[in-house]
Amino acid sequence: MRHSFLTPIAGCVLLAASAGALADTSAGLFADYAKVKAEGKTAHIVDIDNDTLLLNNNDGFYTSGMRYTQSYTLDDGAHATTFGWRIGQELYTASDIKLLPELIGPPDHPYAGWLYGGFFKESGRAGEGYARLGIDIGCLGPCAGGEWTQTNFHRLIDQPLPRGWSKQVKNEIGVVLYADYAPLRWTPAPSVDITPRLNARFGNIFTDAGAGVTVRAGQLNLLPNRPTFHGFVRADVHAVGYNATLQGGYFSSDNPHTVEPKRWVGEAEAGVVWQRGAFGARVGLVRRSNEIRGLSNSIGAQDFLRLQFSYTP
Repeated sequence: MRHSFLTPIAGCVLLAASAGALADTSAGLFADYAKVKAEGKTAHIVDIDNDTLLLNNNDGFYTSGMRYTQSYTLDDGAHATTFGWRIGQELYTASDIKLLPELIGPPDHPYAGWLYGGFFKESGRAGEGYARLGIDIGCLGPCAGGEWTQTNFHRLIDQPLPRGWSKQVKNEIGVVLYADYAPLRWTPAPSVDITPRLNARFGNIFTDAGAGVTVRAGQLNLLPNRPTFHGFVRADVHAVGYNATLQGGYFSSDNPHTVEPKRWVGEAEAGVVWQRGAFGARVGLVRRSNEIRGLSNSIGAQDFLRLQFSYTP
């Protein structure tokens, strides 16, 4: 059954989280954007997720994610507003990219690429919580260019070439609304903080809702261009309503093969964050639980490295 009971639930979460942000008129929103862009600080952020960086020659499941974000933040010391846009690409493959197409089928992960771009607004108070609302629009399937990206990247780093992209999911245009909400930031000690979060996505590519918590310890600083060096651990759990990288596009048919998602997926990350002047970096090791119903946890769970580089002139 393609429609999930979680679809209306995730939609309600998003509507509740976005009610305040949508209260402004369109004219007021554009005026706010123009003011923040003109008076605020600009940040350039590059995010990279990849399991090949862990020297994993199988290179399976969620194998790569790349994203560039440009944001503008105006912070008056009591309240911060951020507007931004982003473009990205995510690649998903079978458990072993060396498998021939005729050997790929359930319960293995379908080949899939998701290419997207979008906009977001974030509001928060210094040292407290934040709320972010955004939208991504893109395409799933061959139009996402996943085969070209992975093949050429593996040639560059002299890794085995993928062999199964001829069996990727069909093309579909996708729209995904998303919201993230952190109600507070608790500081039990000067060098420690704890931030709980709620998040949800709603669309024909991803529909899910989740909760998580991040604990940081070390030299913490919330202000731009100030020295920061700290470690962190993060844990999240998501209730999955729909995942088109597993099930094919919501409106597509005749996919080479699809699989059913597990309804509960967990993720944990540990890493370090460094910032000095205008430059910043973040390195994390991510462990994601099995996402596929019918696949054993020993095979389906995966590890990948998450890198982030930022420049805030």
